[in-house]
Amino acid sequence: MTYTLTLQSISPVTHDSWHLIFDKPAGFEFVPGQATHMALDKDGWREEDRPFTMTSDPDAQVVEFVIKSYPDHDGVTEQIAKMKVGDKVIAEEPAGAITDHGAGVFLAAGAGITPFIAILDKHAREDISGDRLLFANKTDADIILKDKWDAMDCVQSTYIISDQPDTEHEKGKLDKKMLQDLLRDLDTTFYICGPGAFVDAMRDVLTELSVPKSQMIIENGW
Repeated sequence: MTYTLTLQSISPVTHDSWHLIFDKPAGFEFVPGQATHMALDKDGWREEDRPFTMTSDPDAQVVEFVIKSYPDHDGVTEQIAKMKVGDKVIAEEPAGAITDHGAGVFLAAGAGITPFIAILDKHAREDISGDRLLFANKTDADIILKDKWDAMDCVQSTYIISDQPDTEHEKGKLDKKMLQDLLRDLDTTFYICGPGAFVDAMRDVLTELSVPKSQMIIENGW
């Protein structure tokens, strides 16, 4: 089944990511962390669907997304940055393996933060504490919703910056040594999302550190 969503507002989050709010059609149901395959409802783009994560409370009257745009890719995300109020998208039934499994360590890179937005918001509403967020980006300007994470009492956030020497955050790449330095307790749930190479690297590192697969929440390739 597919659904048609109409854009109500679009605003910048960072220099290359956008917050989009759509009306919520009847029957469009999901749980925090899940995504939908979505395509622009206009000629030449209806077959170009891509997965995007809903970032809003599932009980809200609207559906929200935070989407990173890649202008040099000349694709769907580049088109999304040009959307106007009233434009429509076609969305499939929500699905996905990243869902809420309680407090844990959230390992995110770039736009991989998006499945964690609704999950961590849910933890805040339910007064679940003890979350850690390790968020890797190229520069400080790339950090999506930094003010939100800094203000969230239920999560301790650490930012890892790879390509900006003057950053005040952790410098370098999130690897085995950094994980060991930042985390004292590995007996917890690990949520992992980001580019494929990041996900593979984090899964391999955690495996080397004797974290069982059952404690890793990773998208299943849907």
